[in-house]
Amino acid sequence: MTTTPQVVVHRDKDELAQAAAARLITTVVEAQTARGTASVVLTGGRNGNALLAAVAASPARSSVDWSRLDLWWGDERYLPDGDPERNVTQATETLLASVPLDPARVHPMPASDGAHAGDVDAAAEAYAAELAAAARPEDHAPVPAFDVLLLGVGPDTHVASLFPEHPGVRETERAVVGVHGAPKPPPTRVSLTLPAIRAAREVWLLAAGADKAQAAAMALSGAGEIQAPAAGAYGTARTLWLLDSLAAAQLPRGLYPPASP
Repeated sequence: MTTTPQVVVHRDKDELAQAAAARLITTVVEAQTARGTASVVLTGGRNGNALLAAVAASPARSSVDWSRLDLWWGDERYLPDGDPERNVTQATETLLASVPLDPARVHPMPASDGAHAGDVDAAAEAYAAELAAAARPEDHAPVPAFDVLLLGVGPDTHVASLFPEHPGVRETERAVVGVHGAPKPPPTRVSLTLPAIRAAREVWLLAAGADKAQAAAMALSGAGEIQAPAAGAYGTARTLWLLDSLAAAQLPRGLYPPASP
């Protein structure tokens, strides 16, 4: 089911990070209250890391039961474990090391020096199997129905490691793919596919800065997902575009009403 994107525009990137962090904490607490646990898919990049830093700094973070939170990743750079460029390394330093997570519920994507060393496609298959094992019958998908899936939007409209016109964005069957020859370094990556992304209850797309304005306008103007992967990212219950004023500068004013809190 496609959900109509809701757009929320914040004054600047700092306000965006703080508001998104507050929204994430609230959504996780609500999910835990309703179902006992919550699941979140993290994203890297400057906006994803800024959000995690804002969660780390928030007094409200103590309202989350971190031991009942499942964490997944939307994509990862296929680099050695602990490499500073890996999304999981950055997330750990920014937030994860400072909260009482259950290690068994933290699901980083495989590293290039792990069990599937040198074979990014096997690494992708292994992560798909881990997701499938966590999915419940009521999820009706080979991945869990994530409560929130976070995505940064690239200046070229890429999300996760799904780049315009690349094979990964055309995938319709598999939940996870190995990415070869990505136009953004490093060229080898692991990524969720659009079908896996669209299994999430809520998909939040984060974009801040003038360099994201054209991408946001293109993705929100009805562009196709092959040319603009961000246009194909949506949740089953809600799709939120969380922008700062610079990233929203090219959107038609008044076309997208503010989302309700």
